[in-house]
Amino acid sequence: MNSQEVFDLYKQCIIDNYGGRVPLVVARGEGSYFWDLDSKRYLDLFPGWGCSAIGHCHPKVVSAVREQVGRLIHMDNTFYTVEQARLAQMISQRSFGGQCFFCNSGAEAVEAAIKLARRATPAGRYKIITMEKSFHGRTYGAMSATAQSKAHTGYEPLLAGFVYVPYNDLAAVEKAIDDETAAILVEPVQGEGGVNIAADGYLAGLRALADRHSLVLIFDEVQTGCGRTGRWFGHQHWSVLPDVMTLAKSLGGGAPIGAIVAKPEVAAAFSPGSHASTYGGNPLVVSAAIATIEAIEEENLLANAEQMGRYARQKADALAEKLDVIAEVRTLGLMIGLELKIPGTQIAADALQAGLRINCTQNTILRMLPAMNITQDQLDEGFEIIQTLLARADERGVS
Repeated sequence: MNSQEVFDLYKQCIIDNYGGRVPLVVARGEGSYFWDLDSKRYLDLFPGWGCSAIGHCHPKVVSAVREQVGRLIHMDNTFYTVEQARLAQMISQRSFGGQCFFCNSGAEAVEAAIKLARRATPAGRYKIITMEKSFHGRTYGAMSATAQSKAHTGYEPLLAGFVYVPYNDLAAVEKAIDDETAAILVEPVQGEGGVNIAADGYLAGLRALADRHSLVLIFDEVQTGCGRTGRWFGHQHWSVLPDVMTLAKSLGGGAPIGAIVAKPEVAAAFSPGSHASTYGGNPLVVSAAIATIEAIEEENLLANAEQMGRYARQKADALAEKLDVIAEVRTLGLMIGLELKIPGTQIAADALQAGLRINCTQNTILRMLPAMNITQDQLDEGFEIIQTLLARADERGVS
């Protein structure tokens, strides 16, 4: 099919809930690049919305999936599998010794964490405190936890019990706690919210509040987890441990998998039959996740994410010094946000036309989540395009 034939089939057969899709048909991907049907190459600094964290079609992941698909694609959780046991051990050993539950996405992981928190606390406790500009997913519980009105429009009434407070405001969290509070749910770095980074002492303060009031502390690491920030998990930058952690995106190297990790004493609240996922932890996606973790370690990608993150920060800071259009630079490892003084949607669109994929969130923030194996030359290539586009905007002036 050519591109127009694909567009026509989408219009005829696919619900238009992604209105405004970019009119581009992606044919293949490799590393930090993808190609369209006309063989035009694009540098992808936002691969798979952060899911392809070691690049598109990493050879180790491709090999693992090919081998697994010939042996066992799916087995339900009536039985044990070697693959699921291995992955759970790998995650537990690299985090805080917790126990895992596997599902299929970040939203499902958040749903599981919400259910576990309510079940692990006394009867009558059901409220969960979440943060303004958070994003936790599109299913009803995760959407209700998301403190952004744009995610709620048309779906009210939301699931009861979510209390929203400003991010990085410990006093607001403390004020919101009452006898019905069960948990605190927070992203160590708000991704969709604009690459907003936890202030020093914030996560430790939440830990102290959770301990004082016997609450479950949940870290949503769907975007920060599995190496994105230069540590296995974002909270490790602050040496603060959660009771429950959610994972997805980077975990599968592009394959659809989610997970929660919970301290054993909290995990025990999920008794047999209390929660389940038919496809959760199936051998195919689990094999991809195992290969992803192995590739990160074999290729020293945590160190590369940290090193390239510092390099990207230097490039971004240099742009901010030259261009008035940039209001602020926020980064942690390879989570990169450039807050502009103007809307950024057109800048992101123009970048794609120039062969570079980036994202715009919260209307004014250019967001990048480069693959952990990104190179300095590739970052140079991307920032050269960004500089050209922002320089043009700077010349037009900031209104």
